[in-house]
Amino acid sequence: MPAIITLLTDFGTADSYVGEVRAVLASQANPALLVDITHEVPPGDIRAAQYIFSRVWHRFPRGTVHLVVVDPGVGTARRALAAETAGQFFVAPDNGLLSSLPAGARFVALPVPVGAAPTFHARDVFAPAAAQLANGTAPAHLGHAITDPVRTPLPAARLDGGVWVGEVIYIDRFGTLITNVPGGDVKPGARVRIGGAEVSALRRTFGDVPRGEVVAFVGSGGTVEIAVRDGSAAKVLGVGVGVEIRA
Repeated sequence: MPAIITLLTDFGTADSYVGEVRAVLASQANPALLVDITHEVPPGDIRAAQYIFSRVWHRFPRGTVHLVVVDPGVGTARRALAAETAGQFFVAPDNGLLSSLPAGARFVALPVPVGAAPTFHARDVFAPAAAQLANGTAPAHLGHAITDPVRTPLPAARLDGGVWVGEVIYIDRFGTLITNVPGGDVKPGARVRIGGAEVSALRRTFGDVPRGEVVAFVGSGGTVEIAVRDGSAAKVLGVGVGVEIRA
């Protein structure tokens, strides 16, 4: 079975950048299945990339190599990393992208090859490392071990007198407000407030309200989400990442 290499970047698809990274992987890795998680992370938005990656990586089988590059500090003194945990492998800049990995994950710092473009480490540093991991090279053979990777975990919700208080941590392409409030701990029908205003009772899915109405529900990621049926909650409610939610 070929190795799986996933790609998650903020490169978009209008330019050649994703193609150049995939070309390195195709040239240097043994036959591998390349899976694009997304290339539409907002430019430089490490927090959005963290959220997306935290939803996805653990769903892949053992042996998968994850290439994660949202790198506003490319070419600076920030380290390049490879990591291993739960039988999976990871390559990313040391800027918090891998904060969702468990505490027992093992990290190495990768050397930057002479001649690597200082503005394109995805192609010249991370992709070759991912290819070597897919070929069976152990992370310890790629760099030196470190114990202090940058970790910037996403904020956690808290209980306040029986009410969960959290915030919007991501907005998807539909304008749905995804929060950090654990859906399994909120009772069906609970009143959901955002930015101080009540918006909805907790429902099951979009179809539980008429078109154009706001609906709160437990999303596929397991947390409370707020949407507008056939519309954008972000636009209708005029709120964004960081706004408070109570449920």
